Amino acid sequence: MAETTTSTAHPSARSQWLPDLPLVVWMVLLTLLLGLAGGLGATEMIATFNTGFGWALGEFALILLPSFTMAAALSCRNVASEAAGRTTALASPVAGAAMICPDTAYAALAPAAGHYKLDLAFGAYAGFKLLYPAGPLIVAVGLGAASTASAQPAMLLLFGLLLTLPVWAAGVIWGRFAVGRIADGNAEESDRHEGRLWIAAAPFAVLTALLVLGGLVGQTGIGALDFLFTPKGALIAAAVLALLQTPAAERRACLDSAVRRTGSLLLVIGAASAFGAVVTGLVPLNQLAPTGSGLLTLMALFGLTVIFKLAQGSSMATFAAVAPVAAPVVAASGADPIAAVFAICLGSFIAILPNDSYYWLVRRDAFEDEASEARVIRTLAGGAVMQALVGMALLMLVVGLWP
Repeated sequence: MAETTTSTAHPSARSQWLPDLPLVVWMVLLTLLLGLAGGLGATEMIATFNTGFGWALGEFALILLPSFTMAAALSCRNVASEAAGRTTALASPVAGAAMICPDTAYAALAPAAGHYKLDLAFGAYAGFKLLYPAGPLIVAVGLGAASTASAQPAMLLLFGLLLTLPVWAAGVIWGRFAVGRIADGNAEESDRHEGRLWIAAAPFAVLTALLVLGGLVGQTGIGALDFLFTPKGALIAAAVLALLQTPAAERRACLDSAVRRTGSLLLVIGAASAFGAVVTGLVPLNQLAPTGSGLLTLMALFGLTVIFKLAQGSSMATFAAVAPVAAPVVAASGADPIAAVFAICLGSFIAILPNDSYYWLVRRDAFEDEASEARVIRTLAGGAVMQALVGMALLMLVVGLWP
């Protein structure tokens, strides 16, 4: 009996040496150890950790709480179906660009995605990175290239559209190869009640209408109205409508579920952001600026952005940090501004890892029942790397052949 117990209590050699701690605890401990080992004093270490941890938690709370509320409310209606899943997957790149945030786009559309959640995840990620007015505009402004003749909105939009479809397809194919389609037990039942989808789609219609109105009207000077025209305000309005469509007896349960999911995810995002802040402070990334011209410059910009993304985690923080370093290089090298913009955008694809809030959003939703963290990392990070490589190969091909 003792021998049997001993053999079954040996799941892996790792468990003999490492304590069984949640990943968020490991991230906090590793962040503190890196900071102290890198020479940060106690006060500076705590200040850096505090700044990084709270970097965007308020913003993410405004995204996640209404999104999870809407998800819980819509789950009561069983809206996931083949038709709904295909629709959300097809809309995901546009949603990622329009909301200028893959997290918001994924959280808003995931309740109706069913087993197309991976397609949605890679689509929203690609749309945010490559479609105007998201990644390309942010990077072009940071490089000072937005006002140049060759980097006008029409050209940024055209090149982004040409890259988005193959890049998105690369992520989808990788996801299907790695895990297939996400299981969804409600899809068959929901297909028998397609009529529900039209009623349940009302929150998404409100969300879309508010964003479109915001783009058309612009700033009105009325604070409440301007807030509703932002992605976060539109999400809150959509969540309120979804909650009102839910039976009164189930509304509190929906809110409790949203609070639990938001709270746990904010803790993980905060720890990941603190880790990125400490690593960025210790590694002199600004000394890694590329030199050269032509294709070599584009490859160097791509590589430099990869380093920033791996250190920062956040795509938006990567765009903000890499532009000041890359701007003088692009200006001096004579590289085509459009190509430079998209080389940076494609470098920011690498990778969807645990120091990225998008990883935890997709992991807690699409991979909720997956016990292997390694498999999730392999799927999400591998798909993002594949997207980056396919996009960069296409970009280099176009630049090499373009006269």
